[in-house]
Amino acid sequence: MYKTTDGGQSWKFIGLYNAGQIGSVRIHPTNPDIVWVAAQGDAFKSNAERGVFKTTDGGQTWKKVLFVSDGIGAMDVELQPGNPDVVYAWMSRLERKPWTIISGGREGGFYKSTDGGEHFTKITNGLPTELIGKANLAVTAAKSDRVYALVEAKPGGGSLPFR
Repeated sequence: MYKTTDGGQSWKFIGLYNAGQIGSVRIHPTNPDIVWVAAQGDAFKSNAERGVFKTTDGGQTWKKVLFVSDGIGAMDVELQPGNPDVVYAWMSRLERKPWTIISGGREGGFYKSTDGGEHFTKITNGLPTELIGKANLAVTAAKSDRVYALVEAKPGGGSLPFR
C-alpha cells in the first residue's frame, strides 16, 4: 500500500507488501486515518497476508480483521453510507496457474460487520449455495441497508433478498 498526503505529488509505502493484489480500499468518511483494504493475496500461491485489513493510524500499523484461510482473499470491501461502523466484504479463492486461472470455491462469500470491521459475520441468505467466485459489492446511499452484489456463480444459483 502507498499513501499520499499532498494530492499525489509524493507517495510513501505504508505496508502490506505481501498482500498481493488489492481489490478495494475504503477510507472512513470523517477520519482519514481509518482505512479498510481488501487484499486478494498472492495470486500464484497460498499466503497468510490476505483478507480484510484495517488501520486506525493512517497506515503505520495494520490489523487483519477478516481472514478465512491462506487460499481465500478479499475481493471487495464497502462501507454503509452514513454509517461506517457497517462494513461489508466479499471473500473468494482466486489463483493463477501457468495453464489456467482458478476462480471460486466453496469457502468465502459475503461478510458483514457492525462494529467498524472489528468482527465479521458470514451472511448466506439469498446467495448462491454452490461454488462462488469473485464478486463486487455496492451499497446505495438512497437506502443504505440495500446491498447489491455481482457474483461469479452458476446461473440461477441464488435468490433474493439478502441483508
